Amino acid sequence: MILEYFGRLFIIIPLIAGMIWGSLWLWKKLQGGLPSHNQKTRAVCVVDAVSLGSSGRLLVVEFGENTLLLGASRTGVTVLASTKQAADNA
Repeated sequence: MILEYFGRLFIIIPLIAGMIWGSLWLWKKLQGGLPSHNQKTRAVCVVDAVSLGSSGRLLVVEFGENTLLLGASRTGVTVLASTKQAADNA
């Protein structure tokens, strides 16, 4: 009886730990949002995002021919820098 209890315990604890680890990994991957396969057809494209703690983010955004560096926090969004890309004449 006690061996059956420990047998179940040694199976269930790694299973629960694996489920916790998998949930945290999935949450981290989906934290930035789900990737879109048709980003080239959208007017605004988030190129990169860097987390700055629990309430801030740095974003590189392409909008038309412009590339914007944005700072996003709980209080709002601020444009930190912007550049205009050269048109491709290939």
